[in-house]
Amino acid sequence: MAETTQTPPGSPKDTAFRRMKDLPDAHLMGPGTPMCAGCGGLETVRLFQEILGTRTVFVNAAGCMTLLSSYPHTPFSGSWFYTAMASAPAGAQGVRDALDLRLARGEMVMEEDQHVVVLTGDGSAGGIGLSSTSGAIERGLDFIYLCYDNEGYGNTGHQSSASTPLGASTATAHGPAGWGGQKKDLFALWAAHNPPFVATLSPAEPVDMARKLETALTLSGPRLFITQAPCPTGWHFEPRETVHIAQLAVKTGLWPLKTFQDGRIEHTKFPQPKGKRPPVEEYLRAQGRFAHLFAPKRQEDVLEKIQQDVDAYWERAASAA
Repeated sequence: MAETTQTPPGSPKDTAFRRMKDLPDAHLMGPGTPMCAGCGGLETVRLFQEILGTRTVFVNAAGCMTLLSSYPHTPFSGSWFYTAMASAPAGAQGVRDALDLRLARGEMVMEEDQHVVVLTGDGSAGGIGLSSTSGAIERGLDFIYLCYDNEGYGNTGHQSSASTPLGASTATAHGPAGWGGQKKDLFALWAAHNPPFVATLSPAEPVDMARKLETALTLSGPRLFITQAPCPTGWHFEPRETVHIAQLAVKTGLWPLKTFQDGRIEHTKFPQPKGKRPPVEEYLRAQGRFAHLFAPKRQEDVLEKIQQDVDAYWERAASAA
């Protein structure tokens, strides 16, 4: 198992992103897309585009972000390539190989090279496309992989996915206790391949996000990111609450912010310790998809299980730090 460490608070860090005002102010993604208002995943994609710049090819697996592009137009300032849900890493391999061949033949110079970015939802990353992603990591494909995790198949009505958390109500999981499965640990699955870099992100923590992408850009090979993507449509909250929901996920400890590099897991932000940390109920109550856990009858066993799992995670992380 990978060793877990914590970045000491206040440690100096060699980064161009020390505060919010250091983030790019040139908005490279076009406005007016048909994406849902308040989409948390779109916030991450926007910042990735601004940091990576125009020399970027987004290889988009079928999913919510497919709505970004309506032929023949896309909001991206670079290139966009659409694939089937299971095929984005294979598409990225083709793009990367073509770029490398052009570089080798002298048909383009290094200054014209492109970042290759796979863009998928959790249904593709953790389910339908997991095997092709695993193969791309094993081959050492030089690409960036961004999974926007809205914890369901959002583009087709928010059915349950392998990423759906315990207790959530989805289009295919009803009843007083909601979804009975456990959320798949995609971070651990990716880290088990020992790639150069894996990180979790939050749209409520853009500076943390920018620093992690900055680190990834100093590396080559598979660099993988999972961003929480609060979904007003599937999670049932007002679009203006997106950042608040994401903040609660981090504060309650339900969404750990961490990296994997050189065989080590490092948490980039620790929540308050047990007793001072907000209870998970604050996060759950803010979303309609968990309303059935509180009324008409409180589902105490499910609520206790969710809280216990979070507490146990941070106890392990603290003891390993």
